[in-house]
Amino acid sequence: MPDEIAKINQLELLSPAKNYEYGKLAINFGADAVYIGAPKFSARASAGNSLQDIEKLATYAHRFHSKVYVALNTILYENELNETEKLIWQLYKAGADALIVQDMGILEMKLPPIALHASTQAHNIQIDKVQFLEKVGFTRVVLARELSAQQILEIKKHTTAELEVFVHGALCVSYSGQCYISHFLGGRSGNRGECAQACRLPFDLIDQNGKTMLKNKHVLSLKDMNRADYLDELIQIGVTSFKIEGRMKDENYLKNITAFYRKKIDAHLENKHEYKTTSIGTFQFDFEPDTEKTFNRKYSDYFLNGRKEGIHSLDTPKSLGKPLGKISAVTKDFFQIQTNQEINNGDGLCFLNENKELIGLRVEKIVDKKIYTNQISLLKKDFELFRNHDHQFIKLLSSIENCRYIPVNLVFNETQNGFSLTASTETGNYTSFQTIELEKEIATNKEKTLSAIKNQLSKVGGTIFKISSLHINFDSVYFIQASKLNELRRSALEELNHKLGSNYKPEEILHQPNDFPYFEQELNYKANISNSLAAKFYQRHGVKNIEKAFELTENNENKQLMITKLCIKYNLGLCQKYQKPTSTEIPSYLKYNNQKFLLEFDCKNCVMLVKS
Repeated sequence: MPDEIAKINQLELLSPAKNYEYGKLAINFGADAVYIGAPKFSARASAGNSLQDIEKLATYAHRFHSKVYVALNTILYENELNETEKLIWQLYKAGADALIVQDMGILEMKLPPIALHASTQAHNIQIDKVQFLEKVGFTRVVLARELSAQQILEIKKHTTAELEVFVHGALCVSYSGQCYISHFLGGRSGNRGECAQACRLPFDLIDQNGKTMLKNKHVLSLKDMNRADYLDELIQIGVTSFKIEGRMKDENYLKNITAFYRKKIDAHLENKHEYKTTSIGTFQFDFEPDTEKTFNRKYSDYFLNGRKEGIHSLDTPKSLGKPLGKISAVTKDFFQIQTNQEINNGDGLCFLNENKELIGLRVEKIVDKKIYTNQISLLKKDFELFRNHDHQFIKLLSSIENCRYIPVNLVFNETQNGFSLTASTETGNYTSFQTIELEKEIATNKEKTLSAIKNQLSKVGGTIFKISSLHINFDSVYFIQASKLNELRRSALEELNHKLGSNYKPEEILHQPNDFPYFEQELNYKANISNSLAAKFYQRHGVKNIEKAFELTENNENKQLMITKLCIKYNLGLCQKYQKPTSTEIPSYLKYNNQKFLLEFDCKNCVMLVKS
C-alpha cells in the first residue's frame, strides 16, 4: 500500500518537445517529462524526430530522472503495421519511457516491455473507456480536454491508471480523434497528423431561413487554455500529469510556459510532504514567467468548471498577447497610450479595428512617452492595444539556456597519501569518491589558501550541478595547486553525472493480451479502425460489427465531421437550456467558400455536431 500511495502522489509537469534541442530546454526550464514525435506516425506529422535525437534526449533527460514519452498516435494503415512494430522496438532501445498511442492495433503486435499511454486521440471521455484501457494494458490515459473537474474526479474513483490532463495551450474545438473536417475538405486527416486547422477558418453562419447571422467570423476558433488557477484542485482530484500543449510553438513559449507551471507546482509542493515531483533538481529562474507574454489567443479554463461564456475567439485566431491599455492620443507622427507597462523599441503591438480585423504594428522609437510607428494612419483614439511581441522579455528569455541544477554536497578530506573528494546529491542517493596522491606542503597563509581551495572546488560552470555545501576536513592547511583541485573536482562531478544517468532505468511493463470485454458491440467510423490488427483487437474484446475509419471510406456525405462542446447557440445567447433567448433564430449552417456544413444541437448531451 505505501508504494501505491507514493505513486499516486507523484506529480509530473509534462512539456512539448518539437525536437532534441527543445526537449533539452523543456527539461532545463522545469519539465518532469517531455513528449516528442516519433520519426513517423505522430499526431503532428511535421514534428517527427530521428531515433538518434530521441536517444540523445532520453540520455539527457534521464540524468534528471525526467522522462521521454514518444508520440506514435496516428491511426495506422495496413501497409504500415510491420514498420510500426519495428519502430516501437527501436524506440524502446533508444530509451523512451512510454509510447503515446491511438491505434489499438498496436496492442496486437509483439511489444517490448514499454509503458503505453492512451492518447487523447483515443477519445477518452467516460469511465467505461478508461477502465477498459487500463484492463488491456495502458498505464496512463490522457483525458479529453472537455471534461469538467467533477467528471475527472468520477473517473479517478473508478481507475488506478494514471490520469494526464491538459492545463495549457491551444484547443481543438472538436473532441480529439473525432474531427474529420480537415480530411473532408482537403484529404489532410487529423488522425494522421496532418490537420489543416479548418476550425481556425472564417465562416458565415446561416440560420434556418437562409439568413446570414454572422459574416466571415471564426465561430469555431477557441481561446487558448490556461488552468493555472486550478492546479491545486486537479492535484487534489488525483491527476498525475499536467500537460502543456505546443509541439509547434517557439522556444520562448516553451521556456516561459514551462517555467510558469514549474513555479506553480513547486509552490503547491512547499510544505506538502505527501506529494513529490517525478524528476530531481532545483530551479533558479532569472526572469518572471508570464503567460500573456508569449503566444496566446486570450485564455479560458475551457469546461473545467462547467459551461460559461467567452471561450471562443470570434474575431481572430491569431495571438493577441498581453493587454496594454487604450490609445489616449493620436497625431500624424506619434501616438500615446494609457498604460502602467513599459513599452520598448521593437515591440510588436496589435489591435482590433472598427471591422474587428486584427492589425499589427511595430514600435519604431519612443521619445518622452510618444510612440512612433509606420502604421500611425491606422490608429485611432480609444483603440485597445495588446502587445504580442515583448522585445525585452524575449531578448532576456533568449539569453537563458538553463534554470535547473542538481544540488551537490562536497566533502574534502585529507588522506594518508594525499586528499579525497566526496560528491553527493542532497538526497544522498548518488555519491562519487575521488582521491589524489600529493606531497603535502603546509600553507604559509592559511586563510588565503583555504579561500583558494573553496573557490576552485566550487567552480561548476558548464555542468548541471550547483554546490550546496562544502566541508574541508584538514588537521593542517595545505597548499594545493589549482590544477590539481580542478582535476579532482571534475573527476568527482563526472562520475556523479555518469551515475545519475546510468542508474536510471525506465519502468518495464510486460504486455499480455486478454479478452476483457469492450463496453460496446458495434463500432462505426468514429472508432477510427483503419487496419486489420485494430479490427482483430476489438473482435477479441467482443465487438461484433466494425465499420472502417472515415479516412478509408469513399463516400462521406451526410456524416458527422465534428462533435464539439462549443455551442454556437449558447455563444449567441440562443440556448433554451441555460439562457432565455428572445430570438427564434436557429444557427443551421456554416459556410466556407462554396462549402456548407449542417449544424445539429444535441441538447440532452450538451454538444454540437457539424455534419457534411
